[in-house]
Amino acid sequence: MSIPKKCNGTLIFSALFSVVAAAMAAANDQPQWGELFSRNMISNETGLPDTLDPALKNNIKWSVHLGTTTHSTPIVSGGKVFIGTNNETPRDPHHVGDRGVLMCLDEKDGSLIWQLTVPKLEDDPFLDWPKMGMCSPVTVEGDRVYVVSNRGEVMCLDTNGLANGNDGPYQDEAKHMTPRNAPAEEAGKTDADIIWLFDMPAEIKIHTHDSAHCSILIDGNYLYVNTGNGVDSTHRRIRAPDAPSLIVLDKRTGKLVAQDGELIGPRIFHCTWSSPSIGEVNGQRLVFYGGGDGICYAFEAVKEPLPKELPMTLKRVWRYDSDPTAPKENVHQFQGNKTVSPSNITGMPVFLNGRIYLTAGGDTFQGKAQSWLKCIDASKTGDITPSGEIWSYPLSGHSMCTPAIRDGLIYVTDTSGKIHCVDAETGKPYWVHETKAEMWGSVLLADGKLYASTRKGSFWVLAAGKEKKLISTVQLGGNGTSGTPTAANGIVYVATMTTLYALKKSAE
Repeated sequence: MSIPKKCNGTLIFSALFSVVAAAMAAANDQPQWGELFSRNMISNETGLPDTLDPALKNNIKWSVHLGTTTHSTPIVSGGKVFIGTNNETPRDPHHVGDRGVLMCLDEKDGSLIWQLTVPKLEDDPFLDWPKMGMCSPVTVEGDRVYVVSNRGEVMCLDTNGLANGNDGPYQDEAKHMTPRNAPAEEAGKTDADIIWLFDMPAEIKIHTHDSAHCSILIDGNYLYVNTGNGVDSTHRRIRAPDAPSLIVLDKRTGKLVAQDGELIGPRIFHCTWSSPSIGEVNGQRLVFYGGGDGICYAFEAVKEPLPKELPMTLKRVWRYDSDPTAPKENVHQFQGNKTVSPSNITGMPVFLNGRIYLTAGGDTFQGKAQSWLKCIDASKTGDITPSGEIWSYPLSGHSMCTPAIRDGLIYVTDTSGKIHCVDAETGKPYWVHETKAEMWGSVLLADGKLYASTRKGSFWVLAAGKEKKLISTVQLGGNGTSGTPTAANGIVYVATMTTLYALKKSAE
């Protein structure tokens, strides 16, 4: 690996991370949601489909029926495709009823290799909403799959499932997949092999809301996990105000290593759904995290050797308030206020060239219809709210997306159905494309094209660049899409609520 003579520390760090990333996955796999470490929604894949046949006859490699509600993003690694869904289409007569499901499919044809089935959290539907399924995208490293279940459990799974035996140390798969007060279920070769499990509600006393959602970040031996802590059924109280919002686990054992000490809990307006990213600034490795309080935090990454007493408290380097004029006290009195409310961060912060790019604003379900794309100087320290903002670009309504950035251009979506192209240096808009349908997922930028899908089931392909050019659009249906398209090994994967499509370039 050669490094340019005039290369700064950030570029060196990125180059080194590229080497690590290559070792973590096959050359054209997509083992994590977004680009490794930075979370940028781009891919280096080429030869991807552009003009789509309306009936998909020329573009479909395979399709698989999922459940009836799928909010997860497909992840591809080691010849396998991982996707979360619900159990409204049971694939095993031993596991029926409402539960979260993680499917592991064969990349060649979409056939089922194994599945993780997790019963719903009992007692209160707001902890684990009925038929919501498993929403978290997995993160894969080698033969290990890391995921947050619908019950708020951090799990380490064997990529081969139970077909090659129970590798443990966890041995209670059958008990885990059995709902409370139900007859014991049997674990077979098409079931998941749980290596270890960290139960966040039991261990750190968090309370999820609607559904847990996290894309786990791996840094060396450590996993960075947003906890999913949120409001109760009234939407006016945090059940666990003292619980952490960001934790660090040892990926080998599941042991709790560190947690934030920011006391974010009382300021969480709805829930904690943003996942962390990582980068190096001024020779220091930092973890970036978008809080449920609308504040982006930068923490020092965990270093070895670890202190004797664990968990340690993550050291904050800076904080940036994305909406400093919003209400800060008694925030839940503004629930449902579409004009005045606190803000939160749902998408992931993207770190690139010493800057953080993120979307933030009023909560999509409970807050004001106002949001922004922000650019932050990541090199500062302390409270950088007044000094760290480089520019701010207003979006339409709400935004839950993670930016896609390449060649000095940023692409983001918002819930009003618009795709925006913005200059990364200045925040100047180049164009806006109207899809006329709500968008929850992010844009995927790959092969010079932008792939995006909507909650009404339309799938869009546009050319990347300063000039807007629509290449094609097709109606996938399936009750719409919540996740983000994924590109791997020449295929674009997109999941509707009911179906996972593997799309290829037409032979024509």
